[in-house]
Amino acid sequence: MQAVEDNAPEGAPAPPTPEQKDLGRRALFSWCVYDWANSAFPTVISTFVFSAYFTQAVAETPTIGTAQWSWALTASGLVIAVLSPVFGAIADASGRQKPWLALFTVIAAIACALLWWVAPSPEYVLYAMVVFAIANAAFEFGTVFYNAMLPEITPASHIGRVSGWGWGLGYAGGLACLVVVLLGFVQAETPLFGLDKEAAEHVRVAGPVSALWFALFSLPIFLFTPDLGVRPIGFADSVRQGLATLLHSLANIRKYANIVRYLFARMIYTDGLNTLFAFGGIFAAGSFGMPIEEVILFGITMNVTAGLGAAGFAWIDDWVGAKRTILISIASLTVIGTTMLLIESKTWFWVLALLLGTFFGPAQAASRSLMARLAPPALRTEMFGLYALSGKATAFVGPFVLGWVTLALDSQRAGMATIMVFFVVGALLLLTVREDAA
Repeated sequence: MQAVEDNAPEGAPAPPTPEQKDLGRRALFSWCVYDWANSAFPTVISTFVFSAYFTQAVAETPTIGTAQWSWALTASGLVIAVLSPVFGAIADASGRQKPWLALFTVIAAIACALLWWVAPSPEYVLYAMVVFAIANAAFEFGTVFYNAMLPEITPASHIGRVSGWGWGLGYAGGLACLVVVLLGFVQAETPLFGLDKEAAEHVRVAGPVSALWFALFSLPIFLFTPDLGVRPIGFADSVRQGLATLLHSLANIRKYANIVRYLFARMIYTDGLNTLFAFGGIFAAGSFGMPIEEVILFGITMNVTAGLGAAGFAWIDDWVGAKRTILISIASLTVIGTTMLLIESKTWFWVLALLLGTFFGPAQAASRSLMARLAPPALRTEMFGLYALSGKATAFVGPFVLGWVTLALDSQRAGMATIMVFFVVGALLLLTVREDAA
């Protein structure tokens, strides 16, 4: 990356000074706790509870429900991809992250709560899809501003560990909320508050519980973690200046070639990560005969090891650099994943799956810290908007390729092997990125 990337556009907010970043542990811990708060949504709503309820009980058939759920994800993904850089550029103009973060946190929490009214009938399909799409978009928009706060509140020497600690707390928070929902309501013989199982209230309550969890545990970041580099500029002026800056950045994209290469690399290996996460349980059930209860345990265990890995590798990120941490993680995922595709023993599959999960979290946490290090200070939120775009733009490619190969070769193992290709290609592109260019 050339030196021009560090230059701020005219009128842009100045980055915080090192003295401003000496905020104390409470501010940093409060930032990390937001990961604990918002992870209730992807864990309980998107992955384990509400998505399964929608496909099994709300939609006309599970097959139709799966397609409809994917449509809602696709629609919200398109909105996220288009608007994330725009919102980020506007926020950069004023230097304010927390008002935007608060707005989208409130929207996501309200949308989660509204899922309570999704009764087990096909007539609620459209309502559920719209509300979920709003919640998913608000969740992703919120992470743009949340991630952009990281390099503002953290010294450069500690970005990796703070990102890793936050990511680890996120996995823990999502699982903690899932345990509350499963033990208190879904699997309880007598659900709390006397909820009616016949009306699926014991499952529908996952929405309000996630909303309460999200709202309650997000409070510390708003109370104790400050916005830094705030400028006295009106909203209308921030919109005009932010959009002008975004257009300037796009017109001069060659100046940010190093960041563009990183975003492309992340786009490809993240496709592999997301596909692995989405289809790991399906592969375990189909190739190793795991019943649904064991698949759920498998998913929970993978989340635990991923969280431990994200937290454990946090120091390694700051020690050897985020780029090397990602490369180590991807290389390990590729070797372990390939081995898992060749074995027949369920016992060894479990052993290798636990080891695989350990490298899943560090790849995600270090990706965030690398973006924080590469982004020019005056354009951080805009760049994290593009970061969000890179995570959504080709999210359909991994599942599509996996499904096509599985059908063409009539083999789950062959389909899962395509994930390794995404890892290898992404890693090769990442090798061209200069981390020291920041």
